[in-house]
Amino acid sequence: MTHTVHNPDQYIFDFKHIISHGRKKIGMLIGAGAPVSVNVGKAGAYGPLIPNVAGLTELIRSGLKDEFKKAFEEIEKQIPNSNIELALSRIRALAEVIGESKVSGLNAEGFQSLSQKICTLICDIVNKPLPAGDNPFSDTISWINGINRNYPVEIFTTNYDLLFEEAMERVKTPYFDGFSGSKVPFFDPSSISNNDLPKRWVRLWKLHGSIGWSKSISGEIVRSNADAGSTMVYPSHIKYDQTQSAPFSSLFERLKNFLLEPDTLLICSGFSFADAHISAKLSECMSANPSSALIALQYQNLDKEVYAAELASRCPNMSVYCRDGAIINGIKAPWKIGDPPSKNWEVIRAEYWKDGQFLLGDFKLLARFLAMSGGGKSKAIEPALEVASDE
Repeated sequence: MTHTVHNPDQYIFDFKHIISHGRKKIGMLIGAGAPVSVNVGKAGAYGPLIPNVAGLTELIRSGLKDEFKKAFEEIEKQIPNSNIELALSRIRALAEVIGESKVSGLNAEGFQSLSQKICTLICDIVNKPLPAGDNPFSDTISWINGINRNYPVEIFTTNYDLLFEEAMERVKTPYFDGFSGSKVPFFDPSSISNNDLPKRWVRLWKLHGSIGWSKSISGEIVRSNADAGSTMVYPSHIKYDQTQSAPFSSLFERLKNFLLEPDTLLICSGFSFADAHISAKLSECMSANPSSALIALQYQNLDKEVYAAELASRCPNMSVYCRDGAIINGIKAPWKIGDPPSKNWEVIRAEYWKDGQFLLGDFKLLARFLAMSGGGKSKAIEPALEVASDE
């Protein structure tokens, strides 16, 4: 009986060749698992820089008080497998429809206030400074800067934090995120669709909005200081409607156009594929463009990555690399290392394989692998004064 296996050496050999050269159009899709990989715990204890969705939900729950806390907990009980995104969706829906009637002790105005309070708490939680020294966000930018490229690297992220922005600004890497202007930067969708900036400029597309984004009196999306009380734009229960209007329509259209371009590679890290809208967009575009490729580097074992596996089963040009196995060309199989593909490969293998497990599902280790595959690390320009941490 034939037993199918995947050889990680073979696929990482090819992957390393692609990321070490600047000839391919490369994008990254970065999810909530990325900042979780940054450990800021003290005394040897693990503590993520920014928690994942489950951790964020717990912090929001503990941060609410009195009638807000009671209403939030009652809403959670009504939602199977509830998390902060689903709960906030329900809260905003109630704020729009119940008027003066009360649900869980709050009327429409109360739910609107609860929604604003939750957004303020989320903003406080995710507005963390990038740690000094080596970190995966700086490593990723070092890889981008270290290679002479034919095409710009495009980073798509669902995260609200400013970690990539800080990593790029530390080393003076130019980037464009869709905003133009200086005093009150405004969202400029035409610049996104044209995409004609120099290729050394990184494109940073924040698919779910960001801290520092807010709506002006005229209803336009503007960017301000994240510490100045601004609130993020959060496409919760009206996600599908909001993605049809600025800024989200332009950002999702850019994701679509990227995947429809010839010979593109989208590298995914820290992303669970549980977002039905993004997964549907990926499936649609990869089916329409067989020359595109997606490599999802997942943190857990294959049987735990159900959303990624389900999408890969429909898209043969999507590969899923997990700790214990992979789905490649639609074939699910465990990993099994083979003969080294080149001289001294054992040194490189140690960067992605240990104790029978594939390691690059950890964003921290993936970013270091990328940086080591580039042309050297960028030199950070640190501020002259030490800023006190609020940890």
